[in-house]
Amino acid sequence: MTDEARLGSEATAQADKPLLQVDAAVKRFGGFTAVDHLSLDIRTGEFFALLGPSGCGKTTLLRMLGGFETPDGGRILLDGQDISGVPPHRRPVNMMFQNYALFPHLSVRDNIAFGLRRAGMPRADIEARVAEMVALVSLEGMEKRKPEQLSGGQRQRVALARALARRPRLLLLDEPMAALDKKLRENTQAELMRLQRQLGMTFIIVTHDQEEAMMMADRIGVMNAGRLQQVATPRELYEVPNSRWIAEFVGGINIIDGAVESSGGGRITVATQAAGSVTVATPLQALTTDQVCVAIRPEKIRLSSGEAAPDAGDAAGTNRVEGVIAGVSYLGGQTRYQVRLDRGALLHASVANTVRREAEAFDTAQRVVACFAPDDCMVLDR
Repeated sequence: MTDEARLGSEATAQADKPLLQVDAAVKRFGGFTAVDHLSLDIRTGEFFALLGPSGCGKTTLLRMLGGFETPDGGRILLDGQDISGVPPHRRPVNMMFQNYALFPHLSVRDNIAFGLRRAGMPRADIEARVAEMVALVSLEGMEKRKPEQLSGGQRQRVALARALARRPRLLLLDEPMAALDKKLRENTQAELMRLQRQLGMTFIIVTHDQEEAMMMADRIGVMNAGRLQQVATPRELYEVPNSRWIAEFVGGINIIDGAVESSGGGRITVATQAAGSVTVATPLQALTTDQVCVAIRPEKIRLSSGEAAPDAGDAAGTNRVEGVIAGVSYLGGQTRYQVRLDRGALLHASVANTVRREAEAFDTAQRVVACFAPDDCMVLDR
């Protein structure tokens, strides 16, 4: 290998090396295990989301990364160095808390400058850095205000500027938008994504909001009972869940229990009591039993009136089941239908409202045909 090729190979390996490595981390509180032998790699410049139900351990993990909790086992490596026992103020890591934790007696300028002063930065450099942060989060003209004189969104931006001021290698965000209204939340999400791309910094956000995680993150780690259940991109997590639990937790889904009847030609036929025989594409994950479930996302189901013939363009093997509309929910951009099938299953279908007229809408008690392709279904172990 030439020197040029060797240097190129070493540079590639360095670029692929994770910035943060969590190695079999454990955290217990008395007899309760909040984080259970959890391992995770996070890349430089990545926007990573920790998602999970309340009490799953995601905030405890974040606090361990920030140095506010000490692991009872395992290691936390940053750039290959074990920081498990390093106190928060000595880590190149900053954390933005859910309640922002601003000092009420300090101005916007002094809140942002607080950590810089503690670090002993020269006064001129502090002034320059504070001015940079104020401009970055669009707070010009508000430098002398106290937190009580700011809106919730403005207080959040002060907290963000303070967290960014020391230019940490890693920024931790603990449900930073939980207290914001929907419109402000959406604006702030877009602003955080812009800042993360602009700064090239690694962000880790804890959230219980699935839409927030799906919109913002490059990858998502879904936790339950102190363990990671799956780490994947938003699309992979939604379209290729690795278990029934993940499929049910992430987004809306229809689950129909059954048993494998036959397989071949890239297809599996599943016999179900509630919907008859369903043809499904061969799963990416190996099944461990014939007792399975069929999973279908609501937007994958197409509805037509009960008298209509299947579309001429339907692929061979398209599943067709019949029933009646049991419920209708109009949500503006889409309408959600509950369809009670003749065999008993209740399917949820989501239809995009692409036109203003109601000619294509369905009414309660109307008979319909629900169609879904084998490639749009998933088959998972029960």
